[in-house]
Amino acid sequence: MSIVKSEFVLALNQVSTERGISTDDIISSIEAAILAAYHKEFPGTEEDEGLTVKVNKETGEAKVFKNKVDITPPGFGRIAAQTAKQVTLQKIREVEKKTVISHYQSQIGNIARGRVIRYDGYNAFVDIGRVEAVLPKEEQIKNEKYVVNASLVFYIKEISEDNFGNSRVIVSRTDPKVIAELFKKEVPEITNGTVEIKSVAREPGERAKIAVFSSQGGVDPVGACVGQKGVRVQTVTNELGGTEKIDIIQWNSDDKLFIIASLSPAKIIDVEILKGDGKKAKVTVDEIQAPLAIGKTGINVNLASKLTGYEIDIKQVPASPEDKKKYAEEKSAREENKSKSE
Repeated sequence: MSIVKSEFVLALNQVSTERGISTDDIISSIEAAILAAYHKEFPGTEEDEGLTVKVNKETGEAKVFKNKVDITPPGFGRIAAQTAKQVTLQKIREVEKKTVISHYQSQIGNIARGRVIRYDGYNAFVDIGRVEAVLPKEEQIKNEKYVVNASLVFYIKEISEDNFGNSRVIVSRTDPKVIAELFKKEVPEITNGTVEIKSVAREPGERAKIAVFSSQGGVDPVGACVGQKGVRVQTVTNELGGTEKIDIIQWNSDDKLFIIASLSPAKIIDVEILKGDGKKAKVTVDEIQAPLAIGKTGINVNLASKLTGYEIDIKQVPASPEDKKKYAEEKSAREENKSKSE
């Protein structure tokens, strides 16, 4: 009984060549599947010993043997042919999946634009080209909506296995490296090495700080990342949903100066690097600048701490009468300008 008759050997070799599967592996899989099909078709043979299946590589003919005696039932060819087809297709799918996963293994650390396929209330599933990736809840920006067909940029974070042992590509919208990769895409000076990203800190969806540096004289790394009229940083902000404010800070090898810059827009009086275990710093600001240094719910000082690697303690001191007066005048002017614009 022939499975695909004269076309079998051609199909076998074509599958082997195109998909990178050895003909021996395909034949072995087909024989095992046909044997299982035989047991299913003829109950009561499960306990039989000495049952084997042999598939002729040249003709596709499949025969069942017991202790080397041909016991192939009449009409079993149709079942064998169907089983062989299913096994071959399954083998092709397995190899293709491994190839795709291997491709994305080399893409870890990059960003890719993807389209949301579905959202189950916890995970979002995304088409990123050759595979359906998973955006877990913990990798999602708070309050960001993942509606079907939405086009977003995702960070390819890792390849992991689900509970059934299947490999899956995990993507992220919250990883700090999303911002670094977006700036690499938007800023040619980063791509060509003129400007270097030293560190990134994020509160996804709210605020982020990125420290940049250039060893080449005459190059303004902050200006390069901001872009003319802020177009470059605005493009990155838009890719993150439009609500995440990004502070671009010039990195400094002097830790004190770096900490001062990281706490912008607050004006700092003094920074003291504390001795002892860990990296700790005490930062002195006046009472007027303290809210800016700390930020709403502590976001500014927390991001500065992540960016610099220092645990930062803010110490407030009374502001001078002159500073209080100046601050009151500036506040009044801001409020007046705001009311005029409205």
